[in-house]
Amino acid sequence: MDAVTLLDSHLHLDFFPQPEAELRAATAAGVGGFVVPGVWRQGWPRLLQLAQQFTVVRAALGLHPQAAGQWSPETERELAAWLQRPEVVAVGEIGLDGSPGYPPAELQERAFRGQLRLALAAGRPVLLHCRRATERVLTILREEGGQRSGGIWHAFSGSPQTAARVIDLGFALGFGGPLTWPNARRGPEVLTRLPDEWIVLESDAPDLPPHPHQREENRPAWLPLIAARVADLRGWSLEQTARITTTNARRVLKL
Repeated sequence: MDAVTLLDSHLHLDFFPQPEAELRAATAAGVGGFVVPGVWRQGWPRLLQLAQQFTVVRAALGLHPQAAGQWSPETERELAAWLQRPEVVAVGEIGLDGSPGYPPAELQERAFRGQLRLALAAGRPVLLHCRRATERVLTILREEGGQRSGGIWHAFSGSPQTAARVIDLGFALGFGGPLTWPNARRGPEVLTRLPDEWIVLESDAPDLPPHPHQREENRPAWLPLIAARVADLRGWSLEQTARITTTNARRVLKL
């Protein structure tokens, strides 16, 4: 992962039928590294396979809040074993989601706490998912010592005040497609007020496509559109943006 190219800190590469083609297009566009997070337990072997097949890919294994019902002693043992593999650089994406249709809060919290403890035991950072549950996620991170793992708060959409609390816990903030949308207000406001060293880029492809592709399936090759918006808001050159955000991602993910 070249420090002067962009690094996509959150890409669901396993959701694409032709991942090699997506990587080829993204590499040609200037993206030199990719972190692919887990969602369901049954998807973990595929993530490891991708990380072994492509040297620019690293895996993050974990249960997304929607898969919290899969957490069990057996799952815990399996994840602990996977975390010993060098291709697995983080636990994720994990957290809480208060959206309708998600598993009950108690199931989500049990899975979240268990995975945080595994991350700490393995010395791995975490990729956080948080929607409609900010205060609870921050509370659990403090209770479980999350500041000792650190990581990335994926798709950050909170206030400047919340951003400061997240950074105090050692988490960088992931910015993606929504930052580029014409009606974006909060994201640009937060981005302009952050310390340089806590900003990272993510595509979240195939979700959350950047402008002008909102009606299309997102692609990692469009990460430079997000980088260009960051550069504009921060007053950086594109080269500075690549260097700063990639350095940040490598630091918090211990790459």
